[in-house]
Amino acid sequence: MKGKGIKLVLRNKIDHWLSTVEDEELRKKMKRDTIVTGGAIASLLLDEKINDFDVYFKTYETTLAVARYYLKRFQQKKIAGIECKLYLSDGFRKEIPDSRMFAIVKPDSDIDPCEDRDNRVKVVVKSAGVATEEGAETPYAYFETQPEDHASRYVSEVMDNPADVEEAYEKTKENIREQDEDQKYRPVFVSTNAITLSYRIQVVLRFWGEPDKIHENYDFVHCTNYWTSGDNKLVLRPAAIEALLTRELRYVGSRYPICSLIRIRKFVKRGFSINAGQILKMVWQVKDLDLASIDVLEDQLTGVDAAYFAQIIGTLREKFPEGKIDNAYLVEIIDRMF
Repeated sequence: MKGKGIKLVLRNKIDHWLSTVEDEELRKKMKRDTIVTGGAIASLLLDEKINDFDVYFKTYETTLAVARYYLKRFQQKKIAGIECKLYLSDGFRKEIPDSRMFAIVKPDSDIDPCEDRDNRVKVVVKSAGVATEEGAETPYAYFETQPEDHASRYVSEVMDNPADVEEAYEKTKENIREQDEDQKYRPVFVSTNAITLSYRIQVVLRFWGEPDKIHENYDFVHCTNYWTSGDNKLVLRPAAIEALLTRELRYVGSRYPICSLIRIRKFVKRGFSINAGQILKMVWQVKDLDLASIDVLEDQLTGVDAAYFAQIIGTLREKFPEGKIDNAYLVEIIDRMF
């Protein structure tokens, strides 16, 4: 598809989504601040099916307001017959003795300014790690609740490939009922870093800012084309176009090399190739990480935070409150899941 066609598709899609936002002031902020980047534009260029439209926002305030808006609607659903206990962290840590917990605020409460805020919006789903409109435990049942002799088999039954959140997520999307007009763009899946809406909108909360700032956290160059809603501007980067045409994964460096290594599998299944040098660049960045730190490991799993990763981190925090991981224990709980 040509640039004009891509802009038309994205304009119509985002305007359709925004028309369902009942808060007029929030709708104006979203139209001004929305950025679409990642796989959707790549799919349009290649004339392939779009899996999701990944949307980001230019400001922290809009990102936080959108998170509150959709979490409140998700909580109102009484998931699986009970109130879904979701909380929203504004992204800063409080100095609490013997505690590594985020300061938590409910979606409709005020947040006091805090100098040590790291400007992150984070969703905390109690006990399950993720939540779907089918229920927080479906299909991501916590593996520790299963008998030890078939824990691995159970996980493989509910997730075709538990190492890739997108494959598990596809199972949830298959059950999404896209029928009535008032049901469009409803929250159907919530994880630490994103809220997924029906009709293929994924609201990314983990990063915000101008496109170049957001792309500092991106790993592969083919995902760095972008469109901005406020001025209807489409930017197609020559390096990204070349990588798409050649189906090559070109690693440009990321704050999250562990996530990038895991993501390779997804792109290879889609027909991309990667050479050994690109993998070496990721490994070279990994060497500087203190992966024995639970905080570092949790941050590195950004973007691949399936329920089992959330539960691994939760289990490690309970087992090692001082924040340092025992290698043997980590290997043991991972082996139980595969």
